[in-house]
Parts: sequence; structure tokens; C-alpha cells
Amino acid sequence: MAAVTAALVKELRDATGAGMMDCKKALVATDGDMDKAVDYLRENGLAKAAKKSGRIASEGLVRMAFAADGTAASAVEVNSETDFVAKNEEFVEFVEKLADIALAADKACAECLKDMAYGEEGTVAEVLTAKIAKIGENMNLRRAVKCNTPGVKYVGYSHGGGRIGVIIGLKTDASVEEVTVCGKDVAMQAASMRPLYVDEAGVDPEYLAHEKEVILAQAMNENNELPENKRKPQAIIEKMITGRVKKSLKEVCLVDQAFVKDSNMTVGEYVASCAKALGKPIQVVEMVRYEVGEGLEKKVENFAEEVAKQMQA
Repeated sequence: MAAVTAALVKELRDATGAGMMDCKKALVATDGDMDKAVDYLRENGLAKAAKKSGRIASEGLVRMAFAADGTAASAVEVNSETDFVAKNEEFVEFVEKLADIALAADKACAECLKDMAYGEEGTVAEVLTAKIAKIGENMNLRRAVKCNTPGVKYVGYSHGGGRIGVIIGLKTDASVEEVTVCGKDVAMQAASMRPLYVDEAGVDPEYLAHEKEVILAQAMNENNELPENKRKPQAIIEKMITGRVKKSLKEVCLVDQAFVKDSNMTVGEYVASCAKALGKPIQVVEMVRYEVGEGLEKKVENFAEEVAKQMQA
């Protein structure tokens, strides 16, 4: 029997896209014969994942997990090709377990999560590859995060059966039970109004610079369209830009948005009212908002074709 080396396992994995443990088993079963090992994987449906890896996976599911005392939270997004598979019970259980694994980890990201153990079934990456082969669609662990800042309580909200997941971090001395209603209201706000940042202090400098460029161009164009004797001096235009940038930031900063449940106050004012009623300080300091497939290319496919593919699989 030929020695099954790490290099041989890697070579087979690169050639087939199958999981590391599956490649090792195939090589052991075929006495280290590479060609026979490829056939072994194909016969067992484990080499199909490589062929599916190029397909667009823009559907899927977001799942979150929370520590009982609210001191930590995690979120993961796993994409599939169709909504049909995203509702598959095995797929849902897989994503839920990934959220639990992320919560238990010291830190979580998509790449580091792939190397973590998925029970006794192998690594997350290996189990994912096996499920791709079994379910018959490309799937992708797109992103994962763990939040556990000291002094912060985490509350979440899931919308649309897991299409959107939001985690809100509240800096407070209160228990998670005391701030759950407030936190969920803020999370629902984030789900519906798509803020990009918690507050102005957290705005990306590149985003801010880009906004200023766009607003400056708008102001200059408006000014140039006026008769020459009515055009505003540069100093006035600069003040206009400052005001417009402020207005623009109110739309993308969570705490400055008009509160959807009461448009007479901002989200920040709503949180302040909760803090006053509770008698303990509360401040929104973190936000994670995952929406399935955001920023990914969408595949247009009619329902009849989707069902037909599932039947064939």
C-alpha cells in the first residue's frame, strides 16, 4: 500500500474540490492510486462540488446566536443558488450550527470558521463540501462575525425568515432583559432603514470624502446654472456643502435616523428615553446588519425551472 501523504491529499483535493478528510479516505481505500481515488470520489458524489463552485449563490440564510446573558453574539451568512434550498431543513440546521460554532469561538470570520471543527464530522469546510455534493447546489459561507465587547449587551432581530439579521450592541449596566425591547426596536430600525454606520464618529473617511465630492459637484453645477449676477460666492457654497453633508449623514447613521415607530424623534432620542425610563445609561455602540445576497449578482430563474432542477437532482 502506498503512503498517503499530506501532499497527495492536497493534490486530490485541488483536483476534485472534495473535503480533506474525504480525499484521505479515498486514497486509503484505493491504496494511494490518484486516478482510482478520483473515481471513488465521483462515485460517492463527493467530487461534484468542484463543478458547482462556479455557480452564482446569491440566495441563502442569515442566522444569529446569543449568549444567555447578552454579553456575546454571532452572525453568519451562508449562500445557496436558490431559495428552494435555503428553506431545506438540513441547510437551515447547518447554518444554525455555524452560528453556534461562531459564538463559541474566540473570534469568527468566514475563513477562520471554515477551519473549525463541525462536531465529529470534520471541519466546517469539509462538511460544507459534502453538503454541496448531497444537496446538489453550490453553497458558500460568505461571512461570519462574533461580537463580545466588554460592557456591551447584544440584542438581535431576524426578518423575512432569515433573509436579514441584525445585531445591536448597547453599552449599558443594565441586564439584557432590561434592554431587550429597546434593542429589538433599534434592530428593527436597522433592518428596515439600512443604515451604514452607528453614528458620525464611525463613518468611513473614504465614504465621507466621496459624499463631499458628489455634493460639491452638485452645488457647483447648480451654481453654474444660475445667471452670472446671481451666482453664490465660494464661501457660501462651502457652507451649503457642510449642511448637505450633515443631512446626508443623518440618513446613513443609525442614531440620527428618524425613528420608524415615532418620526417625531430620532433613534438616538428613543434610546435616551428608554435609558431615562430605566434609570440606567444606554448607548448604541455596535451594529451588524447582514442581508442575504446583498452586493452579489442575482441569477434570474423561473420557479418551474427551479422545481424541475430539484426533481432531476
